[in-house]
Amino acid sequence: METKMIKEMNKYLTIAICIMACCFACSSIGPDLTHEGDKDKIVYRKIWDEANHNAFTDLIFFRGNFYCSFREGIAHEPTTAPNSDGTVRILISPDGVEWKNLAVLEKTGVDLRDPKLSVTPEGKIMVIIGGSIYENGVLKKQVPHVAFSDTQGLEFSSPEVVELGSDIPVANSNWIWRVTWHKGIGYAFNYQGSSRQLVKTTDGKSFDLVYNFTELDGYPNEATVRFDNDGLMHIVIRREQEDQMGLLATAQAPFQEWEIKKINYRIGGPNLIFIGEEQTRYIGTRVYLPYHHMSILREESPSHFVEAVILPSSGDCSYPGMVVKGQNLYLSYYSSHEGKSSIYFSIIPLSVLKTGTAHTLSGI
Repeated sequence: METKMIKEMNKYLTIAICIMACCFACSSIGPDLTHEGDKDKIVYRKIWDEANHNAFTDLIFFRGNFYCSFREGIAHEPTTAPNSDGTVRILISPDGVEWKNLAVLEKTGVDLRDPKLSVTPEGKIMVIIGGSIYENGVLKKQVPHVAFSDTQGLEFSSPEVVELGSDIPVANSNWIWRVTWHKGIGYAFNYQGSSRQLVKTTDGKSFDLVYNFTELDGYPNEATVRFDNDGLMHIVIRREQEDQMGLLATAQAPFQEWEIKKINYRIGGPNLIFIGEEQTRYIGTRVYLPYHHMSILREESPSHFVEAVILPSSGDCSYPGMVVKGQNLYLSYYSSHEGKSSIYFSIIPLSVLKTGTAHTLSGI
């Protein structure tokens, strides 16, 4: 028993030392930053911390600029204090160095959360937002909202309630977490109190049922839909009950027959991308052990992942936005490792993602 305990302690100590080493190996972004960055160096910097709580990011590149969205609030959730609902802020930057405030989206009486970005077929930025309604600090209802930019990506509409089709079960709580467009149709995972659906939209304002997931257990919720080069749909799904391990679900159109596998990590706020001709899957997520931290997982064999990169982070963290451009992965995330939760932006060479592991820090 003693030997086993010592081994476990040594294991966690080793991982903690590696994570600290990664933090020291990363460098702050300087004014001489270019899109290509340093060949084998991860760079990162804090880009926003003006609210008391800054969290739940996303990131896209549109018309020559990065757009970073996130929630601002006085806490992780509203309190009984007046005007404590969260708002959405959107920053813009041409290079990842200088960021400017572009828009603030808000709605009286609604806590706006998890703003996720996509570009519609009409060439506008779409912001899908979770809308939580509280009374005296108690959650009463969750209603998805959406806002759109103009075609230049400079002006945004006010958030409006999303319309759900009659084929989607009626529920007091709906959360459309992220929309991905494919061949003119936007797909997303909607989670309710007791059911989960794949839904679709053509205008971003109304959604219809594609598939009702009755086979999922473990209270699945946050999920990202993506497509590989062959048109296969992939969904990475967070689970919060039973063994809590994440899921990967895949299906070909018309998305009625699914292969669902558990992965070897518990995940939180997951994002999914493909890298390289081999279309290797990478998941940006919170990893829970030995303590909460922001990590990028690389698939080494079917449904088996390793930590490729650990970002400086701890505690309340994760919810990354991810953009592959040139030879780099550009990443937004939030973390509370420097005190209050703040927004960070990182540039990670693809060479590091493809070869590095969190335990050896190879290539960093």
